[in-house]
Amino acid sequence: MNPDRTLPWDWYSGRVPENVVVDPEAYLETTYSFQLFRSAAADAVRIGRGSSIYLGVMFDVGTQGRVRIGEFTLINGARIICDAEVSIGDYCLISWNTVFMDTLRLPTAATARRQELAATAAREPRRIEGVTPARPIRIRRNVWIGFDTCVLPGVTIGEGAVIGARSVVVEDVPPFSVAVGNPARVIRKLDPPKLTEND
Repeated sequence: MNPDRTLPWDWYSGRVPENVVVDPEAYLETTYSFQLFRSAAADAVRIGRGSSIYLGVMFDVGTQGRVRIGEFTLINGARIICDAEVSIGDYCLISWNTVFMDTLRLPTAATARRQELAATAAREPRRIEGVTPARPIRIRRNVWIGFDTCVLPGVTIGEGAVIGARSVVVEDVPPFSVAVGNPARVIRKLDPPKLTEND
């Protein structure tokens, strides 16, 4: 990244926001990923050493949102909707079209939802402000999430878990397990790796 916070290879003429920390050994494909970013929090996004953030990743981060991406994690074409906190651990693989949402941003009650949608139409820019509480999402290390998956508010996915493609994760997933479906359910357990002293 250049001192002016641009990316030499970027097709988009944007800049990395001042409150985003990208490790020198991480790869960020384009500043277009921050088109929906509006966090005023200090250290709002942190991308760890060796991680790769590819085309299509969108950081839709609200005014107080914080995103943490660990080391050597690969994210391809995901959308991170964050008004509180989304943390993704080390060595994770996040497939395309995955959505992480720590907030629904709109009420589930139809009358309240209609009122908020009407208010959004009068705003400039037209943006839902997030009137529902956010609950942090935590993805532990070594997690693999298949394409088209949605992870909903308050979910923790345990270390070494695998989430099957097109799943909707509405509750915590235990470590070293495989979960699939809508809603996602654990279908089997995995053997934890045998680690050495150097791991």
